[in-house]
Amino acid sequence: MKKNRIFTMALGSVYPHYITKAEKKGRTREDVDTIICWLTGYDLEALHTHITNRTDFETFFEEAPQLHPNVTKITGLICGYRVEEIEDPLMQKIRYLDKLIDELARGKAMEKILRK
Repeated sequence: MKKNRIFTMALGSVYPHYITKAEKKGRTREDVDTIICWLTGYDLEALHTHITNRTDFETFFEEAPQLHPNVTKITGLICGYRVEEIEDPLMQKIRYLDKLIDELARGKAMEKILRK
């Protein structure tokens, strides 16, 4: 079975787009980093190591210390699919991240994005 192209994409190639999307709406790189660290359990140093080393999404999520326990509270549409109904576990994790970045860019409060 052929892997989805996004699985082999480097986080470092997508990360600048996350930053740009956030900054266009007055949010910061630190906000993006906070979201990614919250979701994956990485600390900032480990996150930036993966970005610099151009780790692919599959490896990035496989090596993630632990998805946040509130990840199941992330719901809604992303790329035309309900994120909570995506069957492939890796694709779901990637779409969770996309959904959180979208919420950030839409101006949602950080406490709500982080499901506090």
